[in-house]
Amino acid sequence: MATKAEITGVIVSDRMDKSVVVAVERQVRDPLYGKIIRRTSKFLAHDDANEAKIGDRVTIVETRPISRRKRWVVTRIVEKAKQI
Repeated sequence: MATKAEITGVIVSDRMDKSVVVAVERQVRDPLYGKIIRRTSKFLAHDDANEAKIGDRVTIVETRPISRRKRWVVTRIVEKAKQI
């Protein structure tokens, strides 16, 4: 069996039940000018226990389709958000 994709990102929304939106940032080089540009992708991820909150850094893993847009599952919370 092939290994599943695993990426790390920051939670930007946790308003849904058992779901979170994870923003994953990457850097790409502009093909013409060579400048490094930050690109952000948003993924819907399944969070069964509702433990992840906004600002947490989490690891998500590819899985079977759970709904129309959810194809990722939160596996662990790498770093909790700082509380004010």
